[in-house]
Amino acid sequence: MGSYDHVRDLQPRGISLTTINLRIEEIFFRFTRFREWDASEMSFGKVVALMADPDPGIIAIPVFVSRVFRHSAIYVRKGAGIAKPKDLEGRRVGVPEWAQTAGIYVRGLLAHEYGVDLRSIAWTQAGVGEPGRIEKVKLHLPGGLRVTPAPDRSLADMLAKGDLDAVISARDPGGERMFPDYPAQELAYFRKTRIFPIMHVVVLRREVYERDRWIAMNLLQAFEQAKNLSLARAAEIGVSSVPVPWVADHARRWRELVGEDFWPYGLEPNRPTLEAFLRYAFEQGVCVRHLKPEELFAPETLEKAKI
Repeated sequence: MGSYDHVRDLQPRGISLTTINLRIEEIFFRFTRFREWDASEMSFGKVVALMADPDPGIIAIPVFVSRVFRHSAIYVRKGAGIAKPKDLEGRRVGVPEWAQTAGIYVRGLLAHEYGVDLRSIAWTQAGVGEPGRIEKVKLHLPGGLRVTPAPDRSLADMLAKGDLDAVISARDPGGERMFPDYPAQELAYFRKTRIFPIMHVVVLRREVYERDRWIAMNLLQAFEQAKNLSLARAAEIGVSSVPVPWVADHARRWRELVGEDFWPYGLEPNRPTLEAFLRYAFEQGVCVRHLKPEELFAPETLEKAKI
């Protein structure tokens, strides 16, 4: 798992954790390819691709440790003449992986919010800063969509040299943002759609879950408790929880918009986001069938005991 403030107090009942903190790309590569751990933070795009298979080797719990709005993830080459989303049609656009979660969300909003024809774009897949990055899951691209790997190049190099007109990436490849005022665009997008993009979800190896099914709910409860402690730190006005000014003010404004739990876990509070992402992933050929949100998560985590 990444080293987030909202997981630092993680203490699940009945479970002794050995926690390994790594860079996100390494976590996803090692768990997708080799299942090296019992539980892992995981790219949501990879999760839905695997869960659509007849016999997935994983199961998720509705814990969303990373969420990022992605209007900011569209970078254009200076002088390319791209000022608005429709200008991407007929252009050369790079992605780190077609199944990268950030890219799925961006292509979804381009198609559904701005009417961009994804089939008109010449897509190139390559590492952001270094050559050799590959897709981690099998794709099922619909007719008319084409993605060409460039194993010997990087997106940053191709963008700088004019071989790409734009890049969609969670990490900055250089270039200029298509939406310079992206916070305002993202806020308007949330108000309209109620989509708060989920990037990373927590998953278990299915054999581990099936051996001890109680761990799914115990982990969910522990993640909830750790998150609530983190949200309280973010809202604290007397001290600085992170070395950035006005954090508590940002937290107050976001809470006023979203509600008291402004980083929600669980299925129902996140249904608009989950349903949109599953639709985008299917339309773009990331998963072989259109999943329902309930299919992703351990059944025990979809209900809570009440007194």
